[in-house]
Amino acid sequence: MKLITRCMVGLVLLSLSGPALAYQEMTVSDGGTITGTVKLDGLVPKPKGYNLTTLPDQFYCGRISDGQGWRILQPFQVGVAGEFREVVVYLEGIEKGKPFEEESVPQIEARDCLFLPFTTVVRDDQSVTVVNMDPVMHDIQAYETSHLGARVLFNVPLPMNPEHPRNFKDRSDVGLYHKHMAGPPMKQLVNLSKGRRIFVMQCGFHAYMESWGIAVNNPYFAKTDEQGRFTITNVPPGTYKLVVWHPYVRTPVEQTITMRPKETMETTLMVPAPTGRLYANEVLVHDYVRYNVTEEAQKEIDPMIQKQIR
Repeated sequence: MKLITRCMVGLVLLSLSGPALAYQEMTVSDGGTITGTVKLDGLVPKPKGYNLTTLPDQFYCGRISDGQGWRILQPFQVGVAGEFREVVVYLEGIEKGKPFEEESVPQIEARDCLFLPFTTVVRDDQSVTVVNMDPVMHDIQAYETSHLGARVLFNVPLPMNPEHPRNFKDRSDVGLYHKHMAGPPMKQLVNLSKGRRIFVMQCGFHAYMESWGIAVNNPYFAKTDEQGRFTITNVPPGTYKLVVWHPYVRTPVEQTITMRPKETMETTLMVPAPTGRLYANEVLVHDYVRYNVTEEAQKEIDPMIQKQIR
């Protein structure tokens, strides 16, 4: 799947194996529980690197950087034991079962020039809310993509809270400003084309701000936590496909499971680490001068919140 390289907020959709039947909500009296761990098997892929001196708001956004003027985006959040975080696990093949949770609109925040969370689960034809917590402007551009190319879902400015100061005296003022206040929420409909399930959201000003989403057709899904753990409850008896999704893992990772009445099942899902170059702006081992940006200019950007490691 090809990621649009500008700073956008977007969604990328996967092909379905066949026509989806409408999910039927019902009371599940003998449902079981699936718990498990997702692990990345192999070396963690290299992150992305963005030269902050070539993008707007470098001093504010550079509060998270490597100390040499680069902002690092690592799409693979992996613990020391391989625990794979922020990965979506979901069941396919369930035509009826427990109700979706009461209608709530997923929210994505722009905070410290990041889109959080990195992965979001939505229902198709459901809205998402995007909120700017930063004292700088952002621009959300949401896309679905397929082998036919990208399609725009929405493209709107993301204004900041009017209480934020707008005229900082110098770069130290903007770098030392740490308040987060919500700007006007932008509620946008995620309406995916038939046969697509994934979307990507990026910022039109800051290319390192990136968030991905997947649309589900049943409520049997979970995201892995800091330990790579997940739990899916109240699963009706039957045989289903347990699927792992991460936007940069192109190899299908799935497991056929058979759930018996009121059973508690434990499983471990191993995700082969992708190899090769995953993105055009992969961080480099050695620095290089680009766009005539001097080393002195890069060193002016001070990582006051977090000094990133490549």
